[in-house]
Amino acid sequence: MAGRKHTTIDVLDDHGTGGGSTGGTITAYLLHRAKPHLPPWLGVAGTGLAGVLGNLRWADSAAAGAGLTLASVALTGATWWIGRNTTQQRRLHSAITVAAGSAWLTGACLAGPTTGPLDDLFLMGGPVIALSWNVRMAMRRNGDSPAAGSGDKGLLEKVGLARAAIGSTKVEPNRVTAQIALEPGEQTTEDVSKVLPRLASALDLPTTALRFQADPDSARRGELVIVPEDMLGEVVEYDGPSNLGGSIADPLVIGRYDDGSLLVLWLPGDPEVERNAGHVLVAGGTGSGKGDAALNVMTEIVSRTDVNVWLSDPKSFQDFRPLLPALDWAEEGGAGTEAMVEALQAVIPARTRWLGAHRYRQWLPAAAQRQTDPAHSCRTDGTACGCEGMAFLVAWFEEAANTLRALGDDAFTGIAQEARSAGVSLVVSLQRPSYDQMSTSTRASLSSVIALGCDPRDEGFALPERVLDAGAHPGAWGNRRPGYCYVVAPGIPEDRHAAPGRTRRFTTRSIEVMEQLADWAAANGAPVDPVTAKAAQATVGNAYTHRTHHTHNGPAAETTAPRLEVVGDEEDEEMTEGMWLDAEDDGIDPDAPLPGNEPGDDAPLFGIEPGHKPSPEEARVLFEEALEEFEEQGRMVVGPRDFTDWCEAHGYSRPWVSARLKDAALDGRLEPTNQTGRWRIVPALAAA
Repeated sequence: MAGRKHTTIDVLDDHGTGGGSTGGTITAYLLHRAKPHLPPWLGVAGTGLAGVLGNLRWADSAAAGAGLTLASVALTGATWWIGRNTTQQRRLHSAITVAAGSAWLTGACLAGPTTGPLDDLFLMGGPVIALSWNVRMAMRRNGDSPAAGSGDKGLLEKVGLARAAIGSTKVEPNRVTAQIALEPGEQTTEDVSKVLPRLASALDLPTTALRFQADPDSARRGELVIVPEDMLGEVVEYDGPSNLGGSIADPLVIGRYDDGSLLVLWLPGDPEVERNAGHVLVAGGTGSGKGDAALNVMTEIVSRTDVNVWLSDPKSFQDFRPLLPALDWAEEGGAGTEAMVEALQAVIPARTRWLGAHRYRQWLPAAAQRQTDPAHSCRTDGTACGCEGMAFLVAWFEEAANTLRALGDDAFTGIAQEARSAGVSLVVSLQRPSYDQMSTSTRASLSSVIALGCDPRDEGFALPERVLDAGAHPGAWGNRRPGYCYVVAPGIPEDRHAAPGRTRRFTTRSIEVMEQLADWAAANGAPVDPVTAKAAQATVGNAYTHRTHHTHNGPAAETTAPRLEVVGDEEDEEMTEGMWLDAEDDGIDPDAPLPGNEPGDDAPLFGIEPGHKPSPEEARVLFEEALEEFEEQGRMVVGPRDFTDWCEAHGYSRPWVSARLKDAALDGRLEPTNQTGRWRIVPALAAA
C-alpha cells in the first residue's frame, strides 16, 4: 500500500501539485527544483550535437538531404497527429518546436552547424524554445484556481478528461484533494463520475479509493479525493462506548473512515447547527457485517442517559441479548411487534403535544430534564411548571423484512413521517431495502443510512444516486469486507457520504463489555416518561404494562398468561394415599397400563343428542371473554386467524368471527389497524 501511496502522489506532482523534498542542503534543494525544467535544455543540446555529427557524415550529400527533409516533415506531422487529444495550445506548441528543431538539424547536417545564420539561429532560437517550455511548466504549477492553465494532464488524458484543468491541491496524510475544472460547454461533472473506475485503474487503486464531489454551484467544477492507502484493513474490536453517560444528542461513534477519522452518526436534530433529526436504515447483505454495525449503534445509544429503546427482533435477540436489561421494551416479533407498532402510532402524537405545550419545536436534551425553566413551561402564568422530562425514544426494528411481511410494506410510513418532531427515531435493519420490501414513502423518510456490502444490483436501493455518482460502490465489497460501509446522515458533510468507513468488530470477548454496559444502563438510564407510558398503556394495555424486563439471569417479569404448574413427585404421592384418596380408587395401581378397547366402548350411553348452540347473547359473552383472555396475555392485535382454536371449541365459523370483530369495533372494543383484517383491542378500562 505504501508503494501505491507514493505512486499516486508522484503522479499528482507531475501534474501540477508542486511538492518535493524540503530536506538536505541548499544545493540539493535547488537541483531538485531544477530537475523538472532540464528536459527542454537537454533537447536543445542534443539537437546541436546531432547537427555536428550529422554534418561529419552527410555533408554535401543530396540523398541525405532528401531523406532528412522527408524525416523532418514526417516527424512534424506525427507530432501534430499525436497531439490531437491534447489542448489546441499544447498541440500547436509541440508541432512548432519539432518543426523548428528538425529544420535546423537538416540544415546543420547538410551545410554545417556554423554555416551562415545556422549558428546564430541555434544560439538564439534554442534557449527561446527551451524557456517557452519552462514558462509553460511554471504557469501550470503555480495556478491559483482550477482554471489557471491546463497543465500537463497525462493522467486525465488517459481517462478521457484531457481538457480538464487541475487547480489547487491539498496533500494530507493518506489523502489528496484536487480541484478540477472541466472544459466549458464540453464536459460536466457527470463525465468525471463515469470515468472514476478508469482513473482508479490508471492509479492502480481500488475503485473505493477515489471519489468526486461535484460543486453544487457549478456543473463543471468539483473536488477529486484520492485515498491511496486503505486504513480499514486492520480489524478494530469493540472495547466500550465512546461517551458513557453522555446525551443522545452527542455524536454516536460507530467506527472510522478510510483516512483514520471517526465515523459518527446523530439521531436528534440540533437547531443551532441546522441539523435535522433522522431515522436510520441499516442495510447490507448476508455476511456484510450488518449485525456488528447494528451493535455499534445500539451500544452507543444505550450508553446515553436521556434515551429509551424499544426493540423488535424476530431472531430472538440473537445479537442483542447481552443488552436486553438496558431496553425499555423488547419483543421477538409476532403479536408483540404488532402491539409495539400500534403503541408507537399513539405515542407519537402524545409526545408531540407535550413538546408543543412546553414550547419545544423539536426534542432537545433539555426536554429530558424536569421542566424548571419558565421558557419551557406548560403554564400560562409564565412560571415554571415542574413537569417530569421526556427522554428521547428509539424504536428499533431488527430484520424488519419479517415485520413488513406480516404488517404490510407501509407499516412504518406514518411513524417515519411523523416521529422526528416527537423526539422519536426509527431504526430499520434489513438486508435488501427494495421497493417490494418497504414502501417508497417509508424509504424516503429514512434520511440516514448505513450501507454495507451488498449485491451490485441493490446499490440504488441503499444509497442516493448522487452518492453513487460521487464514487460510492458498496457492491464492490459484497460479503468480502465485513463492516465496510458508507454512512449518509444529517450532520455528516456531503464530501464524506462517498467515503468508505468500517465499524468495530464484536467478538465473544465483547459480550462481557456489553453485559456491563447493559447493567450500567439499567441503573443509570432514563426512566420512562409518563407521557409515553400512559399513551402506550391506553393503546395496548397489558402488552406494554406487563412487558418483560430482562436481566442477565433471565426475564424478571413475564408478559404471558399464568402457566400451569407441574405437580411434583411428592404431591403426586400424596394424591394416591391418605385423605386425598377416593374410596372407589382404592386398590388401583397407578403405574399399571390402561386396558385396551372393548366392544361397545364407542356407543353413546343415552343415545345421540344434538349439541347445545349458544344463543346470540351467550355467543357475544363468550367472544368478550376471548378478547379479555387475549388482553390478559398481552396480545392486543388480533384477527380471525387468532380465533381458530376458539372457533373449533365453540363451533363457530371464521366468517362469524369476522362479523363479531366488526360489531366489537362499532362498540368501541376494537380499533382497526393499518393492516387489513387486523384489529387492536382497546383496553377494557379505556373502552368503558
